[in-house]
Parts: sequence; structure tokens; C-alpha cells
Amino acid sequence: MMTSRFKIFALVPPNVDMLKTSPTSNDNGTNKVSECNAVDESPSQRQREGQQPPVPPTEQSTVDEICYDLAHFRTVRVLSNNSTHKCVALLGHFTNLSPDKQAIVVLEKRAFTEAEITTVPPSTVAHREAIANSESEPDRGNVGEHTDPAGSERTFFTTSSRLHKEFVNDVYGNFQCTVDPELNRLKVSIIYPASEKHIVKHCAQLRYMVNETIELYKNITLPHLEQEQLSLEWLYNVLEHRKEKERILYEDPCDENGFVLLPDLKWDGKTIEQLYLLALVRRRDIRSLRDLTAAHLPLLRNVQSRGIAAIEKRYGIGASQLRIYLHYQPTFYHLHMHFTYLRYDPPGTGCEKAHLLSTVINNIELVDDYYQRATLSYTLKETDKLYAKFLAAEGDEPAAKRAKTDIDSTQ
Repeated sequence: MMTSRFKIFALVPPNVDMLKTSPTSNDNGTNKVSECNAVDESPSQRQREGQQPPVPPTEQSTVDEICYDLAHFRTVRVLSNNSTHKCVALLGHFTNLSPDKQAIVVLEKRAFTEAEITTVPPSTVAHREAIANSESEPDRGNVGEHTDPAGSERTFFTTSSRLHKEFVNDVYGNFQCTVDPELNRLKVSIIYPASEKHIVKHCAQLRYMVNETIELYKNITLPHLEQEQLSLEWLYNVLEHRKEKERILYEDPCDENGFVLLPDLKWDGKTIEQLYLLALVRRRDIRSLRDLTAAHLPLLRNVQSRGIAAIEKRYGIGASQLRIYLHYQPTFYHLHMHFTYLRYDPPGTGCEKAHLLSTVINNIELVDDYYQRATLSYTLKETDKLYAKFLAAEGDEPAAKRAKTDIDSTQ
């Protein structure tokens, strides 16, 4: 039994310094653009899934005050174990909080960064350390690096890096390696209390393809989402600076075409190779792709152009290296776009889920009400209530009796 304890104080990645986009700022120090102008130039996206509803005030005054202690977490069952993304989702409860309330704990192995694994020549060690010490933000990517006993170089491997041989054949060898614990950290995400929808989302189960016509959307999907929508309080907290203000990378305060850009929960905010940001639009009357018309083109172009500019200025990643898209179906019904690095292959980028923002803009430019006419195809898990409603409308047999097609455990 492990004696060490892990404590997680919030379900957010480490702080990311805000991008300075203009010489002006508000009283809270949040950088904003100084105008409310739509961007009309030609085209040259983030997911926040499965967020927990607000925790009752009787249990805590604010979410930030919860001190999660994994020593008190009791696993009831494994919801999914994804070997591709090296993550596992566990369902259980915290004995020190409320044994009657379910919690989901997601453990994910961190990706390597080039800064961690590259051996630094002696001549540059002192220079790099001087730069790191002079920066006001936390050091990026240097966690777990070591200087050798002579102090001549910094290297990923140390005397504690033990190899355990599996086999050696000619020039080829396979080993298990034990490295410094600092290099073996896990990304931990917690959803508490977890609703049934959260649990379904994290379960490994079969998926089925749905072809949603506009009639099906109006008669089945729209009434369903109005009944089943998760709380958006967390999102409004972000837009109104009540929560996560320090994580905002860029902000356009325009009520009509403005948005907030900040790291998605899937990103630790440090590993550039896994860059993942989410743009939350300020307007609250646009649920999803289905609502978009020509009237929203200025908003879409604004998010596209200003989002790209903010990311390039902060991280040095240009438009040609970004994947910008919307999800349909989205997990929450408030228009948002995902911005991910092309070097990273996150969940939810398949053709049955992601719609490139540039393609969305082009479709609407061709046909003003394209998304009020088009048939949109996507997949639903077999336990999804929306899928059951589609089956009932078609008079089809239950999913459990249909041909099995695919097992999904992607979070």
C-alpha cells in the first residue's frame, strides 16, 4: 500500500500567463482588445467536456476550497482504460467528502517534452538556468532534468535510471526503465460530484452512427438537449471572471463577436506538443453548429483570426500548424471552438465528430442557412438517451440486439 498522498486542489491545469494584446487593461488586470470590431478578412477550436455542476454550498463555499486527497478515494469500478491515450477513468467516492456522492478520477500519463529528454551541453547549462531564473513565470519543461555530479551537463537520465532487460537480440534490445519519480508524474482530473451523464461519457462502450436530418434535429435532438443540458454555470463563471480569470490567454470583450480563449482541461498548460485551447463565445444564444447562419460569419472570422494571432504571439505556433474545429454533437450547448496543435492527436478529431472552422465558414458563405438544411452525421454511445430516442422514432430494435460495430473508450 502506498504511503504517499496526492492532493489536487482544482480541476484546472497550471496557470497560463495572459497574452498582452493591447496597452489597455481592465481594473482586474485582464488584457482585452480595445475595440469591438468584427474581422471581415478571408479565412487564413477547445473542449471542455463533462464539467461538474456547481457543488452545493452546504458542502463547500467554493470549488477551489476542496482539497482532494486520493488516499481517501475508493474505486468502485474502472469505467475505461485507453491504451492509445495512456489514461484510465475510475468511478468511486471520497470517504472524507461524501461517500454517497460518486466521483470520477481520470489518470493520464504525461507526454515527454523535448526540453526534458535533451542532454544540455556544459556550455549552455549556466545560460539556460540564468534565463529560467530571470523569468517571472514557472519554468516550462525543465521538471525532472538533472545536472550530473560534476555539474557539467544536464541530462534526463541519472544513476537512478535503472534498466530491466526483457530481451537483447543483435543490435536490438527491449527494456523496462525506472526513472526519477519527478519524470513519472500523472495528470489527474476529478469530476465531483459526478452525474450519470458524466459516467456515461467516460464509459467504454459501443458507438453507432446517426444521420441527423433537420427534421430529426427539430423533433428529437432539440427537445432532448433542452431537457438534458448540463449546467453552464462554470462557463458563465469564466466569461464573467468569477473563476479561472488567471488562466485566460486572450479576451475580446465585444458582446456580439467577442470570446475568451483559455487552456482546455485536457492540456496541462505546459507541454507545447499537446497544446489545446478552447474559445468560448460571449453570446449566449448560439447553442451549436445547427444555429449558425450568415449573420454569425463576423463572429466566426473574429474567433479564427484573433485566436490564431494570440496563439502565435504566445506560443510561436502559426495558423498552418493549428487544427481549429467545432464538435457536433458538442458535450455542452454553448458555442465554442477547439484550437489544437497538429503534432497532437487529441480525442474528438475524427470526421464523425469534428468540423473544421474554415469549412464551416466556407459552407455558410456558399449557402446562408447551410446548417439549417444539412444532414449531419455523428456517433452516439449505446447508453446515450438521445440514441434511444432515435431508435424509438425509427421503431428499431434495442442497441444491445444490433450488430456490434466498435468499442470506444475515448474520453
